[in-house]
Amino acid sequence: MKAKILQVLRQNRQGYVSGQELCRQLGVSRTAIWKYIKQLKDAGYMIEGVQNKGYCLIAAPDILSESEIVSQLHTKWLGNSVKYFEELDSTNTEAKRIAETSDWTQWHGMVVVTDKQTAGRGRRGRDWDSPQGSGLFFSILLKPEIAPSNAAMVTLVKAMAAVKGIAEVTGLQPQIKWPNDIVLNGKKIVGILTEMSAQVDYVNHIVVGTGINVHQTEFPDEIAQTATSLDLEVGKEGRNLQIFRAELLAAVLKYFENYYEIYLQSQDLSALMEEYNHLLANRGRGVRVLDPLGEYQGVALGIDKRGELLVEREYEIVKVSSGEVSVRGIYGYID
Repeated sequence: MKAKILQVLRQNRQGYVSGQELCRQLGVSRTAIWKYIKQLKDAGYMIEGVQNKGYCLIAAPDILSESEIVSQLHTKWLGNSVKYFEELDSTNTEAKRIAETSDWTQWHGMVVVTDKQTAGRGRRGRDWDSPQGSGLFFSILLKPEIAPSNAAMVTLVKAMAAVKGIAEVTGLQPQIKWPNDIVLNGKKIVGILTEMSAQVDYVNHIVVGTGINVHQTEFPDEIAQTATSLDLEVGKEGRNLQIFRAELLAAVLKYFENYYEIYLQSQDLSALMEEYNHLLANRGRGVRVLDPLGEYQGVALGIDKRGELLVEREYEIVKVSSGEVSVRGIYGYID
């Protein structure tokens, strides 16, 4: 109910909504409306109430509650169920627990969100620093009717959505470091971890986890030179912008839903390949491919419709699969 009240108030940010109108739209009593408004005020929302005019949302805190998240969503099916936790070991781990213990019709499109992870993970088992109140940590739980061999491309779809969502909310212009990192000014700002449970020819579920550095001002020594945050990058531009994590989440989910539906039509990236390559930080740059069979250097040309990175190496073009190798810039994280 609080989410619905926030949605109505946000739709009328330039004016007041009468208590009677809230009662009509939400089907509850004036007393109930007053109680919910009081709970929202106690949570940090600035809501002005004026007799004979109604209520107006003046300002909102940067909090990640289920009500706040739901009130910001503009999706058709993604996020129809939102599970918020103040603290989790990992949103991916929790999403997998839900998938393994519930009917998939109840969780397809579910979004699991937390304010703090105690055991966040990145690609290849690396730790992901997830301090309280500083970042946006969430996982999407999906039940697609696709071949398991096509699942890896969902990571690239998610990367595109993260870039577009961040750009919309902050005005920043991040890029994708193939296959699953988002970078700003050569430093990592987003990590994506996709995990799948599948049979030989059947996908049980896919979990797409995302961590976005939002408010961090410092990082552990081991990543201090390669990581940044949205606040830090906005500050470098001299702008005074308050970033609301629920608004950012809603923007990323909106773009993911759109890109994901396009991807499902062909189960490849043929319709998204051109846009992805436009966002690709590696494109046209020298890269070092860390292949278990032998390290080599080349120039990244972009991706093909399968999401493989095309690398020009001497007299041949090699297709690099994200599940097999890592790619680094020759002179640094990107280049």
